[in-house]
Amino acid sequence: MRTVTSLPHDVEETEHLWIPMSDGTRLAARLWRPVSAEDEPVPGVLEMIPYRKRDLTAQRDSIHHPYMAGYGYACLRVDLRGSGDSEGVLTDEYLEQELRDAEEVLEWMGEQPWCNGRSGMMGISWGGFNALQVAARRPRGLGAIITVCSSDDRYADDVHYMGGCLLSDNLSWASTMFAYNSCPPDPAIVGERWRELWMDRLEHSGLWLEEWLRHQRRDEYWQHGSINEDFSDIECPVFAVSGWADGYSNAVFRMLAGLDVPTRGLIGPWSHKYPHMGQPGPPIGFLQECVAWWDHWLKDKSDNGAVDGPDLSIWMQDAVEPSTTYKNRPGRWVGEPSWPSPRVVDTRYPLGRHRIGEPDSEMHSPELTVQSPLSVGQFAGKWCSYNAPPDMPFDQREEDGGSMVFDSDRLPERLELLGAPMVELTLSADRPIAMVAVRLSDVAPDDEATRVSYGLYNLTHYNGSDDPRPLKPGEPQTVKVQLNGMAQSFPAGHRLRLALSTSYWPVVWPSPEPVRLTVHPGNSFLVLPVRPATADDDGPVPSFGEPEGAPPIPVTQVQPGEHDWNVSRNLVDLTGQLQVVKDLGVVRFDDIDLAVTRRAYEKYSFASRDANSVRGETDWTMGFERGDWRVHIETKTVLTSTPTDFHVDAELDAYEGGRRVVSKNWSTTIPRDFI
Repeated sequence: MRTVTSLPHDVEETEHLWIPMSDGTRLAARLWRPVSAEDEPVPGVLEMIPYRKRDLTAQRDSIHHPYMAGYGYACLRVDLRGSGDSEGVLTDEYLEQELRDAEEVLEWMGEQPWCNGRSGMMGISWGGFNALQVAARRPRGLGAIITVCSSDDRYADDVHYMGGCLLSDNLSWASTMFAYNSCPPDPAIVGERWRELWMDRLEHSGLWLEEWLRHQRRDEYWQHGSINEDFSDIECPVFAVSGWADGYSNAVFRMLAGLDVPTRGLIGPWSHKYPHMGQPGPPIGFLQECVAWWDHWLKDKSDNGAVDGPDLSIWMQDAVEPSTTYKNRPGRWVGEPSWPSPRVVDTRYPLGRHRIGEPDSEMHSPELTVQSPLSVGQFAGKWCSYNAPPDMPFDQREEDGGSMVFDSDRLPERLELLGAPMVELTLSADRPIAMVAVRLSDVAPDDEATRVSYGLYNLTHYNGSDDPRPLKPGEPQTVKVQLNGMAQSFPAGHRLRLALSTSYWPVVWPSPEPVRLTVHPGNSFLVLPVRPATADDDGPVPSFGEPEGAPPIPVTQVQPGEHDWNVSRNLVDLTGQLQVVKDLGVVRFDDIDLAVTRRAYEKYSFASRDANSVRGETDWTMGFERGDWRVHIETKTVLTSTPTDFHVDAELDAYEGGRRVVSKNWSTTIPRDFI
């Protein structure tokens, strides 16, 4: 990334300010704005997230907020109520209180002498979610938003559930927030009240995993904050961004199709990161794109090219060897003038006896059956690649041995796909509760198989995710399983592979007991979104500058971190496990002389063919130290199940100095609801 030190406006930073809410609670904020804004007010841009502006996101914030401020914006970074240095307690995602707070912050910002009353919201992940949700409330002055790595559908396409199946990332994410919510505010900001505020958080933030497990179907809990319930609620322009290695690329397609406002979509090769810091590469000059977007909608610069390019810009990925990490993904930028694109043709490929037929051909095959071992899924990577290495799927041949596999002939010419593949399956199950995992892979001439998309489907949701019902064992039904959206080029000589499995652990929690699926290939199809090879000749091709940003704040790595991803099997007791270590070591934020420790350990295990031996375990340690102020927290969460229930056990210990000051334990049983 090119560091930019000379910008059109000199920037003034206010490291800390309080924003009062109507109930008396104060939210902590950091502000960057042009020095001239007191005399010449500018539009404001708000990012409002729970990840601690003073330390954990401080370096990232220092790269993009001062950059945008240097182009004439007042950029306000706010800690959510109950997080970072803000007062109050945070008890869940996207609460009504959070959205009301955001509206009040926008109102407050618009009334400041340095703001002209016009505003935008932006953010990645949580900040992308609440930008959409606040936009749907149509607050005064909100002129446009930029939403990165977010979703319009909190149930069907978020970290909790996918295709009606329970994701293990639900546990992982709950454990992340369990640790973050247990951290104290900084005494340098809040003064002697830091301990009082900390104790309040430790006592009342709660165990979010328990709440999320109590809503296993699509109900009012998930409908709240899902803007796809009524896209017409949003009336301001939306710039939606994601990456193919991210978990949220599907939402970009849906929002471009569903919103009736000016939209722009961008999907690159990246994981869960801003595109100017994108991994896998190549990163792009995303902050330049942001400034152009704000200039167009908040400063009325109609001729700056911000909306002249394609509605959807995507990185068409070339074939690669399977790997758990990529520095760069080969490919090219392509554009679609609108989405859905009339140039993309859904093409039906019939299935036969372990074969994918040619379009419009007839395939004949007897029924096929599969009952997958619990080991299928250990090489799947994470549901969402949060920081790229090493959490992406490996060679799928390890998974295909426990799956029902369909292969195409070798491709006679290059095939390009853009959009969401679909699999229509006529099948039956021998148990009342069952799921199917579907994977699409690119098989190279040397037989290495790189996963390019996948989908999950809880078969009890055949009547809708709001009304799951038990299956009638042995009774055939036809289901449609949508795979994740993709942009992939398959070279001539490669093959397509479709693989079906009855489990996909630890990406998704397995069914209560082993399931055998019977598939009728003669009534089953693979539907692929084919983009013609001539499409690049008919529309605008996007181009982007090199990534830029303001100089990041200085940090010092005091102790090295560790990243590990280990799959193991024990052939004595037939157990298997995936162990993940994400340890950032100890980092000192030099400008505030604060040393921060952050370490996460995850273990997902199983024994033999026992579906109820699966166990997810997470351990977190976070610490903060400055002078003689030293605190740290330790959390542990364990999720197990029986055929009828989920069991959650959790521990929280908080230490001041070397003394434990709080110790809490949870033990909860939650009935399984057709999962």
